[in-house]
Order: sequence, then structure tokens, then C-alpha cells
Amino acid sequence: MTEIATSIVASSTSRPKVVIADKNPVVRAGLADFLSRDGRFDVVAIVADGGAFIAHCLERPIEIGVIGWSLPDMSGGDVLATLKRRLSSTRVIVYTGEQGPTVLRQAVRDGAWGFISKSDDPAVLLDTISTVSRGRLCLPYVDIRSINADPLDLLTTRERELLGALANGWTNLQISARIGISQNTVKYHLKNLYDKLGVRNRAMAVALYMTSTRDNR
Repeated sequence: MTEIATSIVASSTSRPKVVIADKNPVVRAGLADFLSRDGRFDVVAIVADGGAFIAHCLERPIEIGVIGWSLPDMSGGDVLATLKRRLSSTRVIVYTGEQGPTVLRQAVRDGAWGFISKSDDPAVLLDTISTVSRGRLCLPYVDIRSINADPLDLLTTRERELLGALANGWTNLQISARIGISQNTVKYHLKNLYDKLGVRNRAMAVALYMTSTRDNR
């Protein structure tokens, strides 16, 4: 049976109530145990997807939400957008293994109160939750000017041309033939393109391209 939610008895009503959402059951269980043993927070539920997380936040007052960015049914951005639209007061912290500035930039734009990498020391997560529970943002250093900047502005003319070709479904061989460069050169440009955008593959690059062009219409 698919896990929907696991309720955890809260030992005190005075401590901030926390709901955890992550697609990985080991991460969910580990976070719940870690936060409960700390003693400053009441973990009231751990859930496997965004829909269940949103339902908990809307059904009762939940001060803090800790979510993974990639959930089985939606992204962290979708969760943040839904909570904002439904006027939820839950302060969401994104706890993710996604690398690069793109996810951080989107999370900040979508209203995240905190952002932490899964590679950080666990104590940083405790400090982040504590800070956010006091009504303060807790985010890694980020140039505020870059939050609303279009990541495609980082690309060269050639890289933008290649990204457009990817969005049209061209293979590396087709790009090589139509643009007149070798396949090795195509791969070189694509690697630089992925690094600049903070993505790992062409699917992620195309998704970012489509989002950026839609927002700029």
C-alpha cells in the first residue's frame, strides 16, 4: 500500500508544528526522528507527496513545512504556488539534493522561507527551522538582483541557438549537420550550457527554456 501519511503524536502544543514531505521513505523517517529527538519541534506528520502535504497545511495550523523539491505528484514550486493561492500561513523550507542556482532562485521567487541542501550538516537544518519558526527568512547567500533575472541571459548567442534546437527536439547529429559544427563541439557547448543553467540534462534545460520564454511573453 502506498504510504500517504504517518501521524506522530505531538507532545506539546507550544512548539512549532512541522510537516515533512519527501519522496524517499528513508529521508522522511530520518528527518522525523532527527527533529523529534531535538525537542524544539513537534513533527505532526510525514507524507510522501505534495497533495498530502498541502492537505495537512490547509486542515490545521501548521507553522513549518519541510519539503523535497521533486515530489511524486508535483514539484516544490507547485506546492509553494498552491499554498500561496490558498492563503496558507505555513512557512515552507525546501530541503533538496538538487544542485545549481536554478532551484534556489525559483524557490525564493515562489515564496520559500528557507532553503537547505541535503549535503549540508544536519545541524544547519535545525538552525534553519528554528530561524524560520521565529518569522525570519533563512536562505543561502544569493544576489537579490539575480532572483528576477532570466537565466538564459547567461548564455552566448551560440548556446541560445543550441537551446532553441533542443526545444525543437533536434538530436546532436541534427544540430551538428544543420548548424555546421562537429558533434564533439555540440557536446562541448551543451555542457557549458547545462553548467550555466544549473541543470543536468537536455530535458531539464528545455523545461527551463519553456518556462523562461512563457514568463517573458
